[in-house]
Amino acid sequence: MRLCSIASGSSGNCIYVGSDDTHLIVDAGISGKRIEEGLNSIGLKTGEIDGILITHEHSDHVGGLGVIARRYGIPMYATQGTIDAIKAMSYLGRIPGELFRTIEADKPFKVNDLKVNPVRISHDAADPVAYRIGNGSRSVGVLSDLGRFSDYTVDSFFGVDALLLEANHDVNMLQVGSYPYRLKCRILSDKGHLSNESSGKLLSRLLHDDLKTVFLGHLSQENNLAELAYETVRLEVLMSDNKYKPEDFSIRVAARDMVSEAIAV
Repeated sequence: MRLCSIASGSSGNCIYVGSDDTHLIVDAGISGKRIEEGLNSIGLKTGEIDGILITHEHSDHVGGLGVIARRYGIPMYATQGTIDAIKAMSYLGRIPGELFRTIEADKPFKVNDLKVNPVRISHDAADPVAYRIGNGSRSVGVLSDLGRFSDYTVDSFFGVDALLLEANHDVNMLQVGSYPYRLKCRILSDKGHLSNESSGKLLSRLLHDDLKTVFLGHLSQENNLAELAYETVRLEVLMSDNKYKPEDFSIRVAARDMVSEAIAV
């Protein structure tokens, strides 16, 4: 299996996950051109994508969905609430209804040789989910856009070999920044986004012997810095009471405008 961040940030998200035979993207929140260029950089074309896993309907996750859905006829997997919300978004244009595949949280499904498990998340969207994707004994997780985590979250993602995990904001930067008070409250709420500190605390509970690579994703352009996210998460792991140290695995920051290395597990 491979995991690659094509784009990850508050301005647009698209993550590639695949095996030798099956190719998926999680979200399409950037332009079709950028998706194509990103896939080309890892030896693929958009027309080779077998499915789009949609986490939720916010524009930074579905902004490019209409274009690539119409052009390539790729099946799109989402909860019914998310599908209904997408159909109501006129700026995406008409998306053929037969391309949508309705899924439910905690009900795994197959896309060829990949097993996909949608996981409930706490976010201010219609019916959002994150995804754990596996092939045989290997699995990866894409876990973003959640205001809080719980034992359920930990149980759902424990054991993955690689993970893209949200580290959206630094709390102090957000509190003193220029965002309106209401928006600050939304981001800090239980249905907002994970801070760097919360991301590190969640990661500390997900560590195990075979977790080798973690991408920190969905960084806010205004309320975070790559170096700050990295150091904060690293410090949380160092201070945690488990046996693992930051040197035991790779922590990388997924860029909003650059394709990451494709990690093989």
